[in-house]
Amino acid sequence: MVGRHAAGTRRAALTAFGALVLTGLPGLPGLPAAAEAAPPPAPGPARSTTAAHTLGADRPSAQVLRAMVRDLKLTRSQAVARLVNEAEAGARAGRLRNALGGHFAGAWVSGATSAELTVATTHAADVTAIRAQGAKAKVVKAPLSTLQTVKEKLDAAARRARNRDTPVWYVDVPTNRVVVEATSRPAGTTFVKAAGVEGRGVAVRVTAIRPRLMTDIVGGDAYYIDGSARCSVGFSVTKGQQQGFVSAGHCGTPGAKTTGFNKADQGTFQASTFPGKDMSWVGVNSDWTATPDVKGQGGQRTQIAGSVQALVGASVCRSGSTTGWHCGTIQQLSATVDYSEGTVRGLTRTNVCSEPGDSGGPFVSGAQAQGVTSGGSGDCTSGGTTFFQPVNPILSDFGLTLKTAAAQTGTPDPQDNAASDAWFAGRVYEVGATVTHAGVRYQCLQSHQAQGAWSPESTPALWQRI
Repeated sequence: MVGRHAAGTRRAALTAFGALVLTGLPGLPGLPAAAEAAPPPAPGPARSTTAAHTLGADRPSAQVLRAMVRDLKLTRSQAVARLVNEAEAGARAGRLRNALGGHFAGAWVSGATSAELTVATTHAADVTAIRAQGAKAKVVKAPLSTLQTVKEKLDAAARRARNRDTPVWYVDVPTNRVVVEATSRPAGTTFVKAAGVEGRGVAVRVTAIRPRLMTDIVGGDAYYIDGSARCSVGFSVTKGQQQGFVSAGHCGTPGAKTTGFNKADQGTFQASTFPGKDMSWVGVNSDWTATPDVKGQGGQRTQIAGSVQALVGASVCRSGSTTGWHCGTIQQLSATVDYSEGTVRGLTRTNVCSEPGDSGGPFVSGAQAQGVTSGGSGDCTSGGTTFFQPVNPILSDFGLTLKTAAAQTGTPDPQDNAASDAWFAGRVYEVGATVTHAGVRYQCLQSHQAQGAWSPESTPALWQRI
């Protein structure tokens, strides 16, 4: 066990948890033919129509840049270029995903400045279209949909009978396979057989590492649950007129009372999901104000502009009350982790380090919110692995609106008008979703929560006219 909790009624329920809590809110007081698509933008100042400008990647905060320079071993100019390249790559990957349909097998960025976008397909005839989008093409055997189906069978097998010797499994798009991490090869093989996916290209990787949940915090913008256990704010949200914040699900259950870092009455857990997912949200009282800020190095603030999901290989930074700002890259999406306390699906795996006290806090890619710290292994001396719960499913499941630097006046609740195909600010859209706006049909290129300033006709980085 890594963390320590204050004595109280929740002690027994939480003592098995590790600890990685992040500081959240400081003070919280049909595609056009690919061959016709434009190539990636030339290096230089981003134009207003580029994905980088839309997502704020061309205006990075000093906090993000300093941490990227330190942890990714980059120069400042390389860090700036990397953020711009990753934003542009996400839009191009989205266009190709929609164009390739069932042939699509994943996309990722690579290189010190993420200058190379690779898109995988199962159909060799797609290579020309992929190259026309300025991407490198890779022809593979299995489409992403097949790999996801295999992983879902592993998830189902784990629900039937948990296997403590296989703590993690995920789709690894660069290798075009599903990977099971196990404490021994026989344990991994047994799990694969139980899921009925033997011979489906599942690789077993032997590892002694077992991820743990990250719950305790030591300092920073803490909040306290029922006067005992402590966690950290992730991102500010609203639901109608109710303000609040999101955090990890294992931090508290619905109805649990919270106090803030100053021990003043703060709010109540409105909803919480754990295991299965690791997400929660707290509604706060009128003494607290939601802001778009997260705390960076030395207590300085950086602001959130949206929640556009980053690609595999993209840079990502985490803020933690124990270890501060640390950066790394996204390794896999939609990983399943079998913690001692229960199995959690849909996590994102990173090589960002973390330590006890960093849990529940925000992961940020550029100016885009990615998720809240769930658990991991290792530390910031020797390095390690950290998993986060993506933020878009939290917003969608609980009907929340992310608080961002851009004002969103008159934004409806995400669940309103859910049956309509009209575009609405506040709704979470996945890649491939289609909407109607101002009488025109559009298709989503990157998963995100829509904002008032991001209407489809003005954001070609997020929407494509069809």
